[in-house]
Amino acid sequence: MVPWAAHDSWFTWAFEQTTAYLAQQCNRTVVSTMMRIAWATVGSIIRRVVDRLAPADLLDGLTHIGVDELSYRKHHKYVTIVVDHTTGRVVWAREGKNADVLIEFFRELGEARAAQLQAVTIDMSKAYIKAVETMAPKATIVFDRFHVQRLVHDALDELRRSQVRAADDADDRAALKGTRWALQKNPWNLSGIETEKLTELQRTNFTLYRGYLLKESLAGILDKRQPNVARAKLGEWISWATHSGLEPFAKAARTIREHLDGIVAYVATGLSNGRSEGLNGKARTLTRRAYGFHDANSLIGMLFLCCSGITVLPAQTTPHIHQT
Repeated sequence: MVPWAAHDSWFTWAFEQTTAYLAQQCNRTVVSTMMRIAWATVGSIIRRVVDRLAPADLLDGLTHIGVDELSYRKHHKYVTIVVDHTTGRVVWAREGKNADVLIEFFRELGEARAAQLQAVTIDMSKAYIKAVETMAPKATIVFDRFHVQRLVHDALDELRRSQVRAADDADDRAALKGTRWALQKNPWNLSGIETEKLTELQRTNFTLYRGYLLKESLAGILDKRQPNVARAKLGEWISWATHSGLEPFAKAARTIREHLDGIVAYVATGLSNGRSEGLNGKARTLTRRAYGFHDANSLIGMLFLCCSGITVLPAQTTPHIHQT
């Protein structure tokens, strides 16, 4: 009933506002020590402040979204995050990473707004693909470039390890082990020593060097901006990888063939999960700053506080008004 506190809260508006501001800027110890409350209490305050300050409906006006999962604890504890590509903000998050979790998002979005979605960027998770195809059939599925390239990076590393195991001489094995980072890096990031290692590899182990060429060729195709050209080049790359005699790359080629339309959609739209991955990095920073989260709700509250565009000022702080 009082004008300076929320219903069912033990704290005043000013106290909660200041606590949320500190949670945006500081680590767990600073917030708990300065405000003299437990970290679990900070979480409940954050949720109330987010409810008060967030827009009425974050799901309005969505046309291009990115979906990704975030691991917040060991033993496969995940949160599914939906990001608006237009604003770069988190608009939805729930615990879990299966098809049912993403379907819950589309149900909250509603059939009419789901029909307005033009593109959804995801990794090649079958669960996410199924959910998008079922709930937003008009949206174009775009597979994230990072995950496509990771297929061939993993294939190249698997090939390198097999070549190390097959080497007869200890010096040859040591030399191959020393090529790991040179093989994985972009050419423009190579040091002089790494460039020399690749030059030597072309002479001493052409099998591994062919894997390197396959990896770089795929990156060059994904850099293109003409979808028809990219589709044709991807077809040539799949044929090359399939007949290369390199089983890790043949396996990657089969996966790329299966998801070809979504990969070409990346070339056509230029969309990727870069924003989602960037927010994942920020979320991991928040997790470290809080010394971990024991439940998904606490992490979700922090995500919305710090990654959904909410501006929180400490109590008694008035923005400067510039008069002209």
